[in-house]
Formats: sequence, structure tokens, C-alpha cells
Amino acid sequence: MNEPLRIIRDNLGAYLVVNLAMYGISIAGVVTALILPELNAAQLASMQEDGTTDLVLAVIGNVWLFALVILGVNTLTVGALAIVLPSLVVPFAGIAVFAYRAFDIGLTLAPADRTGWVILIPHSVTYVIEFQAYILLVLGAYLLGRSWLRPGSVGAPNRRAGYVSGLRQIGWLSLPALVLFVIGAVYEAFTLRYLVPVLIQAMA
Repeated sequence: MNEPLRIIRDNLGAYLVVNLAMYGISIAGVVTALILPELNAAQLASMQEDGTTDLVLAVIGNVWLFALVILGVNTLTVGALAIVLPSLVVPFAGIAVFAYRAFDIGLTLAPADRTGWVILIPHSVTYVIEFQAYILLVLGAYLLGRSWLRPGSVGAPNRRAGYVSGLRQIGWLSLPALVLFVIGAVYEAFTLRYLVPVLIQAMA
């Protein structure tokens, strides 16, 4: 993991800005939903319509299968399709896509009632872990776009070489991101399956 740490250290300013921006956008989504609860209700209704809620209910009884589903959604649907893939085609595109997703996540996470606040207690840890994984990929998307458009910033002679250098950096950052995705998925599955019901019952 020395290379990912080196990349973060060499681009610490960008890493901190990405953290501030993405957490800020997501928290803005939470605040917006608290002010306008109908937005949170619309998010939950959308999850029911697209089958997300039914999928969760179908697999939550098997905690390892539940963790695998969470991991698949986080790595493929958000990480690969929303951040990495758009950035491979259009410079910085994944940053814009995830900024929208971050606000959307905030709308969904906003607690609508007492139960929502209880769930948020353990889920806030999940939020921090998984967002750090997303942020590493967003940082990679930024570095890819920068080296692609300004190859001289990475000592590359042309944009093609800069693109290859950017791919290498996003590839390295994907490794710790994957580790965080795994940790986040297991933690989320176990807390939702075992801890949250106990907390809800204790506060009933």
C-alpha cells in the first residue's frame, strides 16, 4: 500500500479539497431533506419502485449475502459506473456524476423519524468508511483528468502518455478503495442485521 499512500501524500491538497467538497455536498443533501422531508420520502418511494427495498428484505436474513450485495452496489454501481468509467471517457466526468450521487445519498440518509435517527447512529460509521472509498476514486478521477489534459504535470511527453499515467494512479488508488468497500459492506450488513434491531427495541 506504499504507492497509494505516496499518491495521496503527493496530492494532499487535492485529497483534502475532495473530502471537503464531497462530504459537504452529501451533508447538504441531509440538511435539504430535513428541511424538505418530502424529498426523503420521494427517495424512499423510488427505492421501493426500483426494487431496492425488496432486494434488501430478501437478502438481509443472510448477513454474508447481504454484505456481498452491498459490496456489489458500492463497487460496481457507484465506484465503477458512476466514478471510474465516465472519467475514462471524459476528463473529470466521474467527479460531477459522484457529486450528484453524494447529494442523492444525503437525501436518502436524512432521518425522517425516531427510527431513522437510531439507524443513523451505527450507519454514520458506514457513511464515513464508504465515502472514503468513493473519495479515493474521485481523487483518482481528478488525477487522471489532470494528467490527461496536462501531461506535463506528471512528466509525460504527450496526452496519451499522460492518460496512461493517470490510469496507473487511479488503479493504485482503487486498491485501498476496495479494502474500504469490503470493510464498509461487512460492517453495514452486520449492524443493520443485528445491531439496529436491538437499538430500535431498546429505544421503543
